[in-house]
Formats: sequence, C-alpha cells, structure tokens
Amino acid sequence: MNFLVNLIAAAVLNGAPLLYGTTGEILSERSGNLNLGVEGMMYMGGALGLGAAFYYEKAAGASASGPVAVLLAIAGAFLAGAIGALIYSVITVSLRANQNVTGLALAIFGTGVGQYIGEYMRVREGGYVAIGNTLKTYFQNSPFPDALQRIPVAGPLIFGYNIFVYLGVIVAVILWLFLRKTRSGLYLRAVGESPATADAAGIHVTRYKYAATVLGGGISAIGGMVYIMTIAGCVWNHEGLSGEGWLAVALVIFCLWSPLRAVWGSVLFGGLMILYLRFVVPFFPTQLYKILPYVVTVVVLIITSMRSSKDKQPPASLGLPYFREER
Repeated sequence: MNFLVNLIAAAVLNGAPLLYGTTGEILSERSGNLNLGVEGMMYMGGALGLGAAFYYEKAAGASASGPVAVLLAIAGAFLAGAIGALIYSVITVSLRANQNVTGLALAIFGTGVGQYIGEYMRVREGGYVAIGNTLKTYFQNSPFPDALQRIPVAGPLIFGYNIFVYLGVIVAVILWLFLRKTRSGLYLRAVGESPATADAAGIHVTRYKYAATVLGGGISAIGGMVYIMTIAGCVWNHEGLSGEGWLAVALVIFCLWSPLRAVWGSVLFGGLMILYLRFVVPFFPTQLYKILPYVVTVVVLIITSMRSSKDKQPPASLGLPYFREER
C-alpha cells in the first residue's frame, strides 16, 4: 500500500508541469493554431520564472516574502511564454506561414533563449542559481496543515502536494467550463472548427486566435517554471526540461483536446515518466520505459481515429492558415 501511495503521489508531482503545458496547448489548438513550440516556451518560462524569484530574493534580502516570490515566478514565466506565443501568432495568423515549421522553430528558439538566460544568470552569479531554503518551502511544500497531510492514505494523496498542483487543476477546470459553458468559449471552438463560418457569423477570427494562442503559451510556460521550482529543486539545470514540452504535445492528443481529461492524463504520464525509478524489471532497458507515454499516445490515436465521435477528434482547421478573402 505504501508503495502504491508513494507512486501515485510522485506521479501527481511529476505530472503537474505537464498539466500546465497541456492545458495551454489545448487552448491554443482549440482556436485552430497548432503550436509545436511548447518545449521552447517551457524552457523560457523555467528560466525567467526562476530568475524572477531569484533576483527578487536577492534584492529584498531577509525580508523577502514567499507569496510574492511565487507570484513573481508565475508572472515571469507567463510573460515569457506569452511573448513566444505572440511571435508565433504574428507569423502564422497575420503572415499565414506554415504552423508546423513555425512551431518547430519556436521550440528551437525558445530552448536556446531559455538555456542562454539560465546560463547567463549562473555565470554572472558565479555558481548555481537557486533561491534560499525559506522561499523554497513556498514552492515545494503543501499549503495544508500537517494534521491533514498525516491522515493515512488520503493525507498524502489529497493534501500532500505543492500549491502548483492544485492551481493546475483549477486552471484545467476553469478552461473546461470556459470552452463548454460560455459564449466566448463556444465562439473559440467555432473558430477552430470552421473559421470561415465563424467569420461569416460576425466572430472576429483573428482576435480569438491571437488571444487563445498567447494565453495558452503563457499557461504552458508556467509548466516550465513549475518543473524548475519543484522537481528540479529551485536550481537551474539547462538540461532538466528536455522533453517535457513534447510530452505535453503528446498528452494533448492522448486527452482528446479535453482539459478535464488532461488532469488524470498528466498523472498517468507523470507515473510513466518515473516508472523506471520505482518499478525496475531486470533486462528491461530504461529507454523503453521512457518511450511508454508516446506508445500510449499512439495507441489512443489509433483507437480514436477508428471511432466516428466528433467530440474526440481534433479541431477541423487545426494547423491550417485562414485566408479571409477565400471565404
């Protein structure tokens, strides 16, 4: 029982960065924009999020506030991702360039920018870039009282996570409600399904594509910050985020473009990512463990493609530029 509880708890913690990356990409893809630059945006978010908290602590000294550091880290990461997504939007929405090529370019560009910023801070500070132990507790410890965390089984599984886990679930639920229960969410889905029809109905297609992509990019970048500030121990590691963004893109397909499915999907992928550390099988290579999330995604993609359910298919205009004059 302890093994299972510990495995689930570790899966949730490791899946939290993926949850942000996935929900942000879902929002972008629901508008018809296939932004493959999640990896780059998460790198930028990780570097700028850590930098915001680090330099705030350095400036404030002993009077540094934990909640303020958390807010600054979130704001710094969101801004980094939003800027990257804005560049992507200008190129693909306004200039109508190929979305696949632009997304891959953003992934390479963002990874380079994030690594440059992280290494620049490290060299400038003459060592590791990390925040103090006092502020670390606000990023890594649970916000609930110890009495709740000590409840057998339920305590560690419900109350034992850092604040970003609960915030990620809230973001996913809000996004699901927005897409399903609000007029603006229905308009956004209409833009993703048929921008020409939405345009004819008086919906501002360009505005919705820009807003969804920029906001989605900011949310995805927060996932990079969450990884650095929780899993990586609030210390910059320029190789630590490698692959997280691509897993988030795969998870979008796995959860069938649903923010609610992304919640449990991120836990599953988080568990598959660390399975080689918790469940060792002799003569089974570690590399095969690490490709399990992608294998599961391919299986789900094959199964869903054989079904006719419209709700389980990608937006019809995903990856296609919209030419208004051809409407």
